[in-house]
Amino acid sequence: QVQLQESGPGLVKPSQTLSLTCTVSGGSITTTNYYWSWIRQPPGKGLEWMGAIGYSGGTYYSPSLKSRTSISRDTSKNQFTLQLSSVTPEDTAVYYCAGGTVVGGTKNNEYDYWGQGTQVTVSS
Repeated sequence: QVQLQESGPGLVKPSQTLSLTCTVSGGSITTTNYYWSWIRQPPGKGLEWMGAIGYSGGTYYSPSLKSRTSISRDTSKNQFTLQLSSVTPEDTAVYYCAGGTVVGGTKNNEYDYWGQGTQVTVSS
């Protein structure tokens, strides 16, 4: 079955760039009509969709994060990557990668696949 695994540093200093990678196994990120998203959940808050990269490489971003977010992919490694620049402590959250046929969803059942999530703390 398809599995997703997030990787990256758990601690980032303010003003730096947060970089996370999602490795997909058991399926391809170029599967037609599939979109691969980054979603985060700050402490005590709900899920926030950040952006996605589609099966053909197109990218989609949350308007509120667009100026600081970049999502790319490496099809040879079946991975996609999140970069979030100029981070502040408000960017502290559990970061998830997810896959499905939707873009922009914020509910668990809107996605077919989820990673386990990785805690990222922004602190000096």
